[in-house]
Amino acid sequence: MAGAVDLDSRPVADAAGPGGLVPGGPSKPGAGGARRASAATVGLVLALATLSVLARLPFVVRPLSPDEGGFLMVAAQWGPGASLYGNYWVDRPPLLITLFSLAHHLGGLADQGSGVGGAVALRLVGAACVGTSVLLAAALARAVVRLDRGAGHVSARLSRFVVVGAAATAATFLVSPMFGAGEVDGEILAVPFVLAGLTAAFRAYASVRSAGRSGAGSAAWWATAGVLAVAAGGVKQNMLEVFVVVGVLLVATSRRSPRAAIGAAAAFGAGVVAGAAALLGWAAWHGTPPAGIWDAVVTFRFQAAAVIAHGAPGTARARGLGVAGAFVTTGALGVVVAAFVPGRRGRSAGRPGALLAATAAVLVWEGIGVVGGGSYWLHYLIGTVPGLVLAAVTVALRGRRRALGAVVAYAAVVSTVAVTTTAFAAAGAPSASTTVEHYLATHARAGDTGVVGFGDPALLEAAHLPSPYPQLWSLPVRVRDPHLSDLNALLEGPRRPTWIVVDGDSLASWGIDASLAQPVLEREYRQVRTVDDWHVYHVRPS
Repeated sequence: MAGAVDLDSRPVADAAGPGGLVPGGPSKPGAGGARRASAATVGLVLALATLSVLARLPFVVRPLSPDEGGFLMVAAQWGPGASLYGNYWVDRPPLLITLFSLAHHLGGLADQGSGVGGAVALRLVGAACVGTSVLLAAALARAVVRLDRGAGHVSARLSRFVVVGAAATAATFLVSPMFGAGEVDGEILAVPFVLAGLTAAFRAYASVRSAGRSGAGSAAWWATAGVLAVAAGGVKQNMLEVFVVVGVLLVATSRRSPRAAIGAAAAFGAGVVAGAAALLGWAAWHGTPPAGIWDAVVTFRFQAAAVIAHGAPGTARARGLGVAGAFVTTGALGVVVAAFVPGRRGRSAGRPGALLAATAAVLVWEGIGVVGGGSYWLHYLIGTVPGLVLAAVTVALRGRRRALGAVVAYAAVVSTVAVTTTAFAAAGAPSASTTVEHYLATHARAGDTGVVGFGDPALLEAAHLPSPYPQLWSLPVRVRDPHLSDLNALLEGPRRPTWIVVDGDSLASWGIDASLAQPVLEREYRQVRTVDDWHVYHVRPS
């Protein structure tokens, strides 16, 4: 029980324990006591899921972040148009836009026109994803535990601790403002798909180990994992943890039965093909072609990394230090260290089991995703939650229950303090961007359009101003229109925007040459309002 988890060498019993979330096993109190203990575990998991949802409610009505506002703008008009997603371009996959479209439509049902409904619906969708993720973390832990249960190496009591520990880990980090959890972005929407896919992958592996071959039951789980792997990547392109874990499990399967590994790979591949075909077909029906998606989520990312590396200011490095500091101070690093520091007993210094290998591979991949993003926003850390859940399971199964309990308790305290502090701060005076949003909303007329230079489309979303410029964020401008040639042509053309909001004294910024567009802005527009660094311009009469 105290050694590293070697999932390659132990038989498995497939019966589920009482309550559905925890497996059965030897228990001293007898059948009645086991049922009560299992029911208590289910209650704890449900309580953690409920608390994680409640922790997000104070932020339901806060102003939209740039990403939230921009994605809602894109989702609201997604259909055949002049750019990748309707009339806008964004470097994100189509399932993310679909989820924001769902939030937009739900908001429309609740609120006819003020825009608050869309924001509230989006935050509730995010809260639902967090609560679901906590339940799925418990299900993932159960799927892993069942691999050792048959040999009696995991007692019922330890099983329950593993399940609750995994749920507590997910709940703690998915609500932490230090992980950027207050923002509904791609990472938080992708986590449920990742955890569900990992659960399906471990269930598939358990079925193969139990039967010694890839039967119909295991094939269905492998195929499900394939569909969910595509879904997770379809929300956030770098969240490919299911592919990573399936690769590790297929290698482990091949050592026992090459034939079973081939069948498992075929079933998983079929799920991937089916999921990809459905996703690409859905996008194409909305006017978004596969080639355009590839350019946005793959080609653009390499181009953006080169631009950031060449011209990013010191603020990006400062944010990088902030992300690293948050990973340490929240206790996340402690979970990782506890999972991999060699112990005094067992196999920890020998050949790692499939769980340990899968956990290491996932955490490495997630680290690459955080670093490779280049901009180092805090919400990147949400993408490490699946790896932290696997690490927590590993810690518990290696017999380090006190270590896991201490680290998660510390992380929960830090998260609670951060949530409370952030909630009070959000209730303070309106920000400069909120003041600009109010000004635009009260002065804009029907048919007006707007452009933000650059990077905060939430200003336009809050004021209900569509943009004739397809680039809503600053990074795509720096990569796709660095000399503002397209913007300059727009300002001089018949579709020029009514309003332009500039962050700073001019359109110039790092990686952006404004020598063409700035003189046109000054000639064709007049400044009508200044709020801190925001400068609001209105088009001059013809």
